[in-house]
Amino acid sequence: MRNSKPKKPQLFFSLTLDFLNEFMPRQIGRSPNTIESYRDSLSLFRRYLNEFKHISISSFTFSDCSKDCIFGFRDYLQANGSKPSTINVRVTAIRAYLNYAADKDVSIQSVALAASSIPPRKAAKEEKAVLCEEALAAIFNAPPQTKMGMRDRTIMITLYDSAMRLDELLSLRLYDVSLDSGYPCVLLHGKGNKERQAPLTDKTVSHLRQYIQAYHAKSTRDAYLFFTTIKGKTDKMSEGNVQRFIAKYGKIARSACKDIPQTVHPHMLRRTRATNLYQDGVAIELVSTILGHASTETTKNYYAKPSLSQMRDSMESVPSPAADEEPLWIGNEDEMARACGLR
Repeated sequence: MRNSKPKKPQLFFSLTLDFLNEFMPRQIGRSPNTIESYRDSLSLFRRYLNEFKHISISSFTFSDCSKDCIFGFRDYLQANGSKPSTINVRVTAIRAYLNYAADKDVSIQSVALAASSIPPRKAAKEEKAVLCEEALAAIFNAPPQTKMGMRDRTIMITLYDSAMRLDELLSLRLYDVSLDSGYPCVLLHGKGNKERQAPLTDKTVSHLRQYIQAYHAKSTRDAYLFFTTIKGKTDKMSEGNVQRFIAKYGKIARSACKDIPQTVHPHMLRRTRATNLYQDGVAIELVSTILGHASTETTKNYYAKPSLSQMRDSMESVPSPAADEEPLWIGNEDEMARACGLR
């Protein structure tokens, strides 16, 4: 009886095409942005192996993808300026790919299991900037009194008022906007294809009416609310375009308000609105719903920043001990130490 040939080790990158083009979009429904992020991560890993470790894509196998190999990739990313959060995203992509491969081939499960035990890189928590009332007013007043300036101002005011994400704003079509009902709102298409309604204040409704009258007099209901026309072709406005003019208006407004950060970006308006809502006493669960978060923990971690007055009120709500109150600890030093679990 002839012995069967030993199984040839499977090349690591042999399943990436199916993983990125079939499994992620069609079987688990990941968004295009997530897929591209994973594609970038696996591509960076390949370049690391080829250019830094001098290992060809044609020889690197799943069994070669050890924990030490991934640790080396993390060090390489850090040396090239990647932040801990970015490094964690790259490793998450490799881990997800290994789990996918392990489902197809049981021999890869030990490799996937080892990768899953790699702890994330910890990053120092940065204090995210929010805009004060004076800063908001200065930025909203920065656009010129022109048709395009009116458009830019309307975009910024709508972003702030609704606390929506930039992509959600730019994906709005005219039929998503309801200004004539008793409760004016927009229908947002958020992450994971989840829909939610965002209410609008009267001032924002006024700006939107003026903008729609100027820009959509002859548009059909399926037209993008905010658009650009390039070489005769009309499409939704790019995120880069909004990021550029918000940064520009932030720079202009800084001459009127020194409290404006050096860099102003669209998400800062969302963060400021969420923080203001929380500090104004809106329940965290409602703030989470307005933001479109799946979990209130996300809202708490990133947006629930108490104001100085909230912290002061909280401290003042604790009663001071009465002058004749019994001391909490009595006895000699050794007894008090033992009460604290000390020797």
